[in-house]
Amino acid sequence: MYIPQLNPYLFHLGPLGVRWYGFFMAISMLYGAYFIIRRGMQRGFTENALTSVAIWAIVGGVVGARLVFVFANDPGWIVSDPLQVFRIWQGGLAWDGGLLGGILLGYISARRNKLPFQALLDLAVPGLSLGYILVRIGNIFNHEVLGRFTEMGFRWPAQLIGSAIGVFLLWRFFYVDRKYKNLPDGYQFWTFNMWYQVFRALIEEAVRQNPLYGIQYVNHYLGIGFMTLEQWFSPLIFGIAYVMYVRVTRAPQHAGALLADTSMPDASQDAESPHFAQPEAPDPPEAPTHESVEEPGEGHPPGTPETPPEA
Repeated sequence: MYIPQLNPYLFHLGPLGVRWYGFFMAISMLYGAYFIIRRGMQRGFTENALTSVAIWAIVGGVVGARLVFVFANDPGWIVSDPLQVFRIWQGGLAWDGGLLGGILLGYISARRNKLPFQALLDLAVPGLSLGYILVRIGNIFNHEVLGRFTEMGFRWPAQLIGSAIGVFLLWRFFYVDRKYKNLPDGYQFWTFNMWYQVFRALIEEAVRQNPLYGIQYVNHYLGIGFMTLEQWFSPLIFGIAYVMYVRVTRAPQHAGALLADTSMPDASQDAESPHFAQPEAPDPPEAPTHESVEEPGEGHPPGTPETPPEA
């Protein structure tokens, strides 16, 4: 979808311009962090530990997304215009690079805070889905991620198709979350990735006006093409997600740890870790007073109820 009348800037503060793309990305990050912290606290994790993991995962996601985009699209920026590498608010983030960077730094932070990493990955799905919805809308304002022309008289609205994929993934998370209980940690995240790769490769990438590599098939009437760089990498990423899906669903007691020895705390760690909310100890029972104790032979015999059961 290309609408030249749209202004990519939401507003200006002096020389600083805030783009719609960056605004939407910030909203998705804030929501993703809020959801992880809120749901994580419901599972007994502390707010400080969850906040640390969320911040590091966001940092890793942004850095990874930008670096992969630069290397895949215009690595010459590193030499000719290094500052352009840091202008993420202008657009240009690679989804798979963001996942890789977020997983890497998120895992390191979760391990340091002794939190179950796979459980946190599941909680990241709503933020990722909302981010995909909003960032694709931001692409419309930036006049990028354009669709191919067809011979039927229209151009594919690739950004809206991407947003629709995000809507489905967000709906699916909450549907599964409500309908199925006691799912293994990691199930939501890895199945989310499998669904995403299928829709991205077969639908969104097919209608996007992206360069083709290796096998170059274009149907000009339908306005679809294969194979883009993303379409080449999607089977690999799908395969990794499937392997992890099998691993977490077959793990003993559905532990679902990425690295079972380090990312999932054992019972002794749970009890002692400062990053798990500790239940308050119950008050000790009061000692019986002398007046409440009956001597044998007085009142009712020991061990018999005060009121006999009805026949």
